[in-house]
Amino acid sequence: MDENRIAGTARNMGGKAQESVGRVLGDSKTEADGVMNQVKGAAQDLYGQARDSAAEIAGSARDTVKNSATSFEGSLRRLIETQPYTATCIALGLGWLLGRTHRPL
Repeated sequence: MDENRIAGTARNMGGKAQESVGRVLGDSKTEADGVMNQVKGAAQDLYGQARDSAAEIAGSARDTVKNSATSFEGSLRRLIETQPYTATCIALGLGWLLGRTHRPL
């Protein structure tokens, strides 16, 4: 959990208490300050939620790329182990094509 979420929630709760005290005492400035602290706290909490979501998405994307690379490696390994002649022919063909691209006709 992001520290902005904790601080924002605490500020929001403090603002609610400040608003209540201002309302009970009839002090409109204290009441307005309490509402302002609630708004700031809600914004800070929302910012923390956005950061948490972004970190979660980045972690998910990193895991997906890692799994894709592992999956490709496993598929290639299985092809070489189960069909060695086909894999050799494909490797020779790719090598020949790469060699042709660096040599003039």
